[in-house]
Amino acid sequence: MDEKSSGNENRDGASPSRTAPRVVIVGAGFGGLAAARELGNTEVDVTVIDRRNHNLFQPLLYQVATAALSPADISEPIRRTLGRYRNIKVMLAEVVGVDTAAKRVNLDYGSSVPYDQLVIATGSEYNYFGHEDWRAWAPGLKTIHEARLIRQRLLLAFEKAELSQDPEEKKALLTSVIIGGGPTGVEMAGAIAELGRFMITRDFRKLEPDHMRVILVEAGPKILAAFPDNLTAYARQALEKMGVEVMTGVTVEAISKDEVVAGSMRIRTGCVIWGAGVKASPAGRWLGIEGKAGGRIPVGPDLSVTGFPDVYAIGDTALGLAEDGKPLPALAQVAKQQGEYLGKAIRTGLLEGKPADPFRFRNRGNTAVVGRNSAIFDFGRWTLKGWFAWLLWALVHVYLLVNFEKRLLVSIQWIWRYLTRQRGARLIDENAASFVPSSTQRTET
Repeated sequence: MDEKSSGNENRDGASPSRTAPRVVIVGAGFGGLAAARELGNTEVDVTVIDRRNHNLFQPLLYQVATAALSPADISEPIRRTLGRYRNIKVMLAEVVGVDTAAKRVNLDYGSSVPYDQLVIATGSEYNYFGHEDWRAWAPGLKTIHEARLIRQRLLLAFEKAELSQDPEEKKALLTSVIIGGGPTGVEMAGAIAELGRFMITRDFRKLEPDHMRVILVEAGPKILAAFPDNLTAYARQALEKMGVEVMTGVTVEAISKDEVVAGSMRIRTGCVIWGAGVKASPAGRWLGIEGKAGGRIPVGPDLSVTGFPDVYAIGDTALGLAEDGKPLPALAQVAKQQGEYLGKAIRTGLLEGKPADPFRFRNRGNTAVVGRNSAIFDFGRWTLKGWFAWLLWALVHVYLLVNFEKRLLVSIQWIWRYLTRQRGARLIDENAASFVPSSTQRTET
């Protein structure tokens, strides 16, 4: 966004008055962007703050990690996304605290931003359950950096295995361990199995299919615990048909550079991926409160933070309740619906003085892809699995991409990949030392 488009003009091109209400949105993921768009081109002064300059479509990040898409296919600069709204300003900064008495957001470089209404949409990070040292050897899938790191390790493992003369070393290098049997773990396991089979068949002359192992480890009794039993049984069967070893009821005890200890087994591995659980960003500390249920901030029916009427939390950061009293799931559709609701509620409240009805989540279905021609969909009253579920999964994810250009690019690549089975982004950075995971990374969603 250039200076002209980043100014605080209204839809007619004039600057808003100094008395225009000020809304600050922290985080430009699904929820934050949805709220900002609802407030776009209104008589409200909006500031969007994010520690990254881009928004990221995280549900497809696993395809970046497995060389199916490039980072640019699923991400876009925030300034471009919001550039057409004259009343929205974008700031690249990290929030370090909130002064609720003075109504100011404190930033990492010593400055602060005033607000009348504050929206916290800072998302979640992976939970290593007290083993933060595991993060270096088992990156999750929350950022482009982590996806590129996983891709780097996967591809390097194949190259090293091709050069190795030791059959046992080949097997160790080509053993991938995915920890966590949720949608991310299942999607990664299926994608790695497909990628490995393709590369061994087409590109590597000294490797055999029986050299490769893909192991999915889940501490609970079944994978995809949020789905009905018939869908989880189908997903497990589909994974095992692809050659994935599914281990349930097995707890990970240790992770090192080239080994995972799970239960009584020591597994030598070339790549470990973490997907065993998430926790909310530490935004609750900004307000001096302790989060609940994974660090999530309790919110009321209007999504305001309990005890802070001018502060709102949405998405993975917020602990909102459904009509049955159960916590809302940490899903993209929840964050997006909350952002749309809150943007409208703030707009009508500030500009028209109208109170908003309580937020109601409308479940559009829960889905996970297992592999080529294989996915599951849970709509509550009915379920779908197999090829039709896979096609619906693809249509939904293309639709949710940020703009038409991304939808077109991803659609073309998916069609080409489906017809040819080719993988396009199999690039290894020549400077592997630059791929060092940060122990403090988190994401805004």
